[in-house]
Amino acid sequence: MELLKPPPTGKGPAAMFAGDVWFDVIYRGEEPSRARANMVKFAPGARTAWHSHGLGQTLHIVEGVALIQSRGGEIIEAHPGDVIHTPPGEEHWHGAAPDQFMIHLALWENPGPGVAENTWLEHVSDAAYNGPRSSTRR
Repeated sequence: MELLKPPPTGKGPAAMFAGDVWFDVIYRGEEPSRARANMVKFAPGARTAWHSHGLGQTLHIVEGVALIQSRGGEIIEAHPGDVIHTPPGEEHWHGAAPDQFMIHLALWENPGPGVAENTWLEHVSDAAYNGPRSSTRR
C-alpha cells in the first residue's frame, strides 16, 4: 500500500474554462494504469469549453447544480448523486449553474499513444449556456 501525496490544487486554464475553476488531481495512473480522477470546483456560472475525451468521461455530481450539454443536445441540470457519462469522442461541456458553486468528480482514461486523451474546442457562448434546460429531478 502507498499513501499518495496529492499535487497542489490547480486553477483551470482560461483556454479550457470560462470563469473560475479549480481542480484537485485525485489519481493520475501511470502505465499500465491509464485511469484519471479529478475533483473539480466551479464558481457560479463557470464552465468548460466544448471538448471530448478519447475514451469518454464520467461525472459524479458531488455538490451544487451542474449544467451539462452534448453538442446538439439539450442542457441537463444534474444534482448531487447524479452520474453522467459521455461516450468516446462526444463533444460536450459542463459547468455550474449561474447561482451556485458546483463540484464534480471527473473520471476518464488516457487512451495511450496515438489517440488524444482530450480534445479542447471553442468556448461555450453565453447564449448557449443560458439555453433551455431539463432537470434530472422530475
